[in-house]
Amino acid sequence: MKLYDQIIRDTEKLLGCAAQKQWDYSPEKAWTQTKSSELVLTRDAAYELGGDGKPSANYSCITEDQALVPKDEILLYGRDLSEINEDVPYARIALMTVSDMYDEDEELYKAIRDIEFVKYRVFPKGYMLRTSPESSKEQVRVDKSELHRGMSFEAIGAAYIQKYKENPRVKNVRMIFITDDAADYAALLAHAREVDAITKTLTHILEGFSTDCSSCKLKSLCDEVEGMREIHFKRNKKS
Repeated sequence: MKLYDQIIRDTEKLLGCAAQKQWDYSPEKAWTQTKSSELVLTRDAAYELGGDGKPSANYSCITEDQALVPKDEILLYGRDLSEINEDVPYARIALMTVSDMYDEDEELYKAIRDIEFVKYRVFPKGYMLRTSPESSKEQVRVDKSELHRGMSFEAIGAAYIQKYKENPRVKNVRMIFITDDAADYAALLAHAREVDAITKTLTHILEGFSTDCSSCKLKSLCDEVEGMREIHFKRNKKS
């Protein structure tokens, strides 16, 4: 299963130089989570990540290639939460290796969806997320009081990894946070939309739509994404 491998490689090339900060995952450092999304009022907020029209992006990719994501870690490109004092651009990317347990394409699709939906089930205290699946953007309102208690990207990243690893198929997770003004958010957003397009194409195949490649509007993506044509034609043989 190599559907997202090239995007993982392209993401690494895009980020280029070494991260400003890197932390190995420590479960005990995970930030406290609540049972549902908290409301952080404007008057209680220190700032917003991706707020006030600033660019933002978020996406997650899975791979079976352990070499692409060899360990659990958190990377930060830009300023940490305690170093920010105004609204800034923001991107959050999750890259994961998963075990090779996908005998059926439907099982693969369900696993991808289960992992993707984790982002809607992480509720760090004082870290109010607003995610738009249609636009692949994410905004975060950061509570002043929790910031003073020591909230950091290391702690937030650990909370995400902890949640992802509740799925026994998830082996390693690399959480990437970006607040650097100089980052190419347009390219990151393009990657996010490509991830979404790949997942939608997989849906298209598994729901049994036309397998006539000459008339399919998704042909170009199917041709470009390694592993997609194999799924498509394997599905066609079963039908």
